[in-house]
Amino acid sequence: MQIIRSNFGKAWILSVLIFTLFGVVVCFVAANPIEVKDAEEKTVMITSSERIVSLNGSTTEILFALGVGKKVVGCDASSTYPKDIKKKLPSVGYQYGLNAEGILSLKPTLVIGRDDVKPPQVVEQLRMAGVTVLLLKEPRTFETAKKRLLTIGKAVGCEKKAKELTKTLETDIKKLEKKLSSREGKPKQKALFLYLRGTQTTLVLGKDTAPGAMFEIVGAENAAENIKGNKPMTAEAVIAAQPDVYVLFTTGLESVGGVDGLLKLPGLAHTPAGKNKRVVALDGQYLSGFGPRCGRAALELFRGIYEVEGHFIATGE
Repeated sequence: MQIIRSNFGKAWILSVLIFTLFGVVVCFVAANPIEVKDAEEKTVMITSSERIVSLNGSTTEILFALGVGKKVVGCDASSTYPKDIKKKLPSVGYQYGLNAEGILSLKPTLVIGRDDVKPPQVVEQLRMAGVTVLLLKEPRTFETAKKRLLTIGKAVGCEKKAKELTKTLETDIKKLEKKLSSREGKPKQKALFLYLRGTQTTLVLGKDTAPGAMFEIVGAENAAENIKGNKPMTAEAVIAAQPDVYVLFTTGLESVGGVDGLLKLPGLAHTPAGKNKRVVALDGQYLSGFGPRCGRAALELFRGIYEVEGHFIATGE
């Protein structure tokens, strides 16, 4: 009986020591927050990523690719990947029309988004409420895409996984570089990006946009290189540009009734792209998000512009 009591006492003491040690470790972690740099190169101290709200689609995609999707408690309306994500998570509205109350109702410990979210007052309200906010620049190159991926990975304690994702991206970049080398010295295809929401919203995007950046990456000439941002599409301007291929988001192409509907828009049938029905459509977030799949998206854009006749559609699934 004495032996049993002795063993029980030793076990109890051991348990206390284990829990004490565990408590010390937890306190140590809490006392050593993760430090990352934001869009302005300011240090952001992150003490918890247990409840994350994502303020743009590419951030949401990155978080799920890193394996922390279960910690995401809300996202904005631009989040379209993974598939059906908006059905699974509460929406905080669109990234350029946010309100602090909706975000705070989700009790986030960390909010991540673009550095141009609007209105800016919302960011200040979140910070005043004690929420850590990490704002990052939207990438326009592979290098900045990798940098953002690694920053978010570090912020949520997934640096190893982030490095794995960047290696996959680098593999796609090397494949693209081989394709570009094979075209060295050959004429570039002239591409025109059309942003459509039915026949009432028809815009042309310039080279300082995400699709414009992708044109440069895949070695295509931007038919709207003199346009900054976006401008309304006119028949005269499209005909004057004489693009070899039209590039759109898949939702935009669907909104006008597919390729046949697209070519009924004023002026579009009277260009090399229209006459040859050269239309390339990619999912919006896939093409312009510069997330973990951006290398694949560039490869598919290259394929659509240079390796496929007629029309080409890629969803990124």
